[in-house]
Amino acid sequence: MKPAGHLQIAPSILSADFAALGDAIAMVERGGADLIHVDIMDGHFVPNITIGPPVVAALKRRARVPLDVHLMIEEPDRYIEAFVRAGAAMLTVHAEAVVHLHRTVQLIKSLGARAGVALNPATPVVALEELAGDVDHVLVMTVNPGFGGQTFIPRSESKVRSMRDLLRNAGSTAPIEVDGGIDARTAARIVAAGADILVAGQAIFGSADPAEATRALRAAAAAAVAS
Repeated sequence: MKPAGHLQIAPSILSADFAALGDAIAMVERGGADLIHVDIMDGHFVPNITIGPPVVAALKRRARVPLDVHLMIEEPDRYIEAFVRAGAAMLTVHAEAVVHLHRTVQLIKSLGARAGVALNPATPVVALEELAGDVDHVLVMTVNPGFGGQTFIPRSESKVRSMRDLLRNAGSTAPIEVDGGIDARTAARIVAAGADILVAGQAIFGSADPAEATRALRAAAAAAVAS
């Protein structure tokens, strides 16, 4: 099992107060956040609309940790350069939204960002078999994407284990990120299954003290590693 120091906490601003995103980022950074997770939704690939490159650029000016930008949009290739230019350090596209996934991953890398691929709950891990050695990270959705505050899908644990096996067989040490229904209770289970990066929205920004909630989530995840 990996050492606890390899765990990363990525608070999702989808659950933050959109009128005070700069303050939200500062709070979770005080709590030790490693990344800021930014969900981009277009109302087509998922049934919700969020933000675009200008807001990401504004977040970049306030954040001291890297921006982890998750594109839940159709035709992401059209917008990849704009989001990298805006400040995305990590850029994740959905396997379900891209026809030529290898080309898209290489495009992200060529622009200097870390390239990730996300899988919806119904998409099997084998969808990444031919790309396992090329991705910088994998995002396993543990809810159906589109809205924050959803319930963690229990079968996600076995999916993370399968993804870890797939990456290991490809000789890859790429981290596995999980997003959806992550809180102090589910964090321990999903980290034990092999997750490295925990995205959490409601569990952090739904708290009266997001900084303390960030610390508590890391403690819960670290406890799972230690045990």
